[in-house]
Amino acid sequence: MKFIQTRSITVAASIALLVGLTGCSGMSRQDQNTAIGAGAGAVGGAVLTGGSTIGTLGGAAIGGLIGNQVGK
Repeated sequence: MKFIQTRSITVAASIALLVGLTGCSGMSRQDQNTAIGAGAGAVGGAVLTGGSTIGTLGGAAIGGLIGNQVGK
């Protein structure tokens, strides 16, 4: 049952990421990379920690920082 919950959270986060990225057309490339990194980090953090809130937020923060530095 825990696997199904984690899978559902991951799918929902992925859908939210895709929907959120449609609003990136007016952003700079660095802002886009930050948003993409934060979204990917959130999904990765959720998967790695079994869907914990702290893991998801930590993954988003780390992913956002990495995405922000890409291409500098």
